[in-house]
Amino acid sequence: MADNLQEQLYQRIRSDLLAGRFQPGERLKIRDLAVVWGTSPMPVRAALQRLVAEGALEGEPQRSVRVPTMTRERFQQIIQVRLNLEGLAVELAAARLDGAEIDLLHGCLLRMEQALERRDVAAYLQDNSLFHLSLYRACANPILLRMIESLRLQIGPFFNRLFSDSTQLLHLNDFHEATFNALQAGDGKAARAAMERDLSYFDEYLLNLLEQESDGPGCLRKSRKAQRS
Repeated sequence: MADNLQEQLYQRIRSDLLAGRFQPGERLKIRDLAVVWGTSPMPVRAALQRLVAEGALEGEPQRSVRVPTMTRERFQQIIQVRLNLEGLAVELAAARLDGAEIDLLHGCLLRMEQALERRDVAAYLQDNSLFHLSLYRACANPILLRMIESLRLQIGPFFNRLFSDSTQLLHLNDFHEATFNALQAGDGKAARAAMERDLSYFDEYLLNLLEQESDGPGCLRKSRKAQRS
């Protein structure tokens, strides 16, 4: 029973990280989480320790863990790998998707568009995560999938930053739609190319944010002012 509860908590926190529900640098206190979920601290601690071991969280004193902050160097290292892995997963998945999976992806697209219209960050990120991971799981390569999920666990909280510039909202779904259209046509190479464009476009945007912040808040304010002018 305890093992089942620990697994449920682990999967819940893991899903929240993948969907960007936690912020970089946010502290997660074991006792606070236990109260929220109505359980003892022990299964919460075990679930968090598993995520620390996977590199998704960092251990801290006083029985808490922290969502890692993102540095420019770390982000660059991650995106170099994930571009190739996620593109490959899409190409492999294209030939394996059935009608139910296509419908699921289409539903994600529609809900993401609605979330953008409402400026609902949490809802958008939830369906964005579902869209990507449902597609990658269809590749039928568990080794590839584990590698992708490991990297997405590390950068999922940083996806919140996509909403720091309202002009980006206009493009958040463009490449998803291109990917979906290629999948409907059964064109794996075109679907891979569209997904790689999606990753490259927004990874570059997030990388620029990190570079601006590494130069100091003054530089970031100037950059935002220039974007608005």
